[in-house]
Amino acid sequence: MDPQAQEKEKIPKRKLILLAAAAVMKELGGEQLTLDLVAKKAGVSKGGLLYHFPSKEALVLGVVEEMTKTFEADISRRIERDTEGRGRWSRAYLESTLDDIGVGNEMGPVLASALFFNPESLNSIRSAYVQWQHNIENDGIDPVKSTIARLAADGLWFAEMFGLAPPNEELKEQVRNELLLSVKEVK
Repeated sequence: MDPQAQEKEKIPKRKLILLAAAAVMKELGGEQLTLDLVAKKAGVSKGGLLYHFPSKEALVLGVVEEMTKTFEADISRRIERDTEGRGRWSRAYLESTLDDIGVGNEMGPVLASALFFNPESLNSIRSAYVQWQHNIENDGIDPVKSTIARLAADGLWFAEMFGLAPPNEELKEQVRNELLLSVKEVK
């Protein structure tokens, strides 16, 4: 068995299907998403896909929920490593959001595709954003500053996703540094 096939064997089928669906959504857009294409890309039968996701709607919802969980897990890891105390949640959110831009804006195209396909599929991430904003406002630092930083990071993320005059790499790094500085605990 080749090494790539061995790696695939270690990943649960449900996760393989979600990764394949996210890849199709990112590469081709939500309008091109078909269960057959996702099954082929995941290396499972269509019946195997339908076992986990009985409809395209369920699959899209699963992708959005999985991406939300992955984002939240990344925030949690960053919080654990942050030794600065107050503002940890805000810094972790900013870093996760800004790092997503650095790796090709992984979530953006998938969320845009999900919105195109079925606006209700974003309800889970909308609920997550309510909780994230609550965390940002109650992070032990000025909630106005942390909210401004969050909205600026989200704006940078959207500018990158839609090609709305995103700043060059040097300016983007300077913006990142300023945003992170704005949510540091003042000693």
